[in-house]
Amino acid sequence: MAGDQFDVVLTQGAEQDLEALHDYIAEFDCIANANHVLDKLMNIVESLSRFPERGSYPKELVALGIKEYRQTSFKPYRVIYRVMATQIIIYLIADGRRDMQSVLGRRLLGA
Repeated sequence: MAGDQFDVVLTQGAEQDLEALHDYIAEFDCIANANHVLDKLMNIVESLSRFPERGSYPKELVALGIKEYRQTSFKPYRVIYRVMATQIIIYLIADGRRDMQSVLGRRLLGA
């Protein structure tokens, strides 16, 4: 797979996550920091097209025996994704300080 490029696709939920994070940081900090965080997260998302296997397995999912999702981060934000054939599908972008067990359960497992 070295040298191969994967298509990176953000789900509607992941796009909404980015918007919500940007809006929150802009409101409670400043627009410059909101833009900085958004740029860093987008760089991470784009880099997955070249190195999708670099992410670790989210511990909350491994505890349930699920190893089909991976994660990478720009602390404290976590990007949860899945490698499927030639695509990387981004499912969730969230502040890792949240109750990730609940967030992952709702978003990925429909719980």
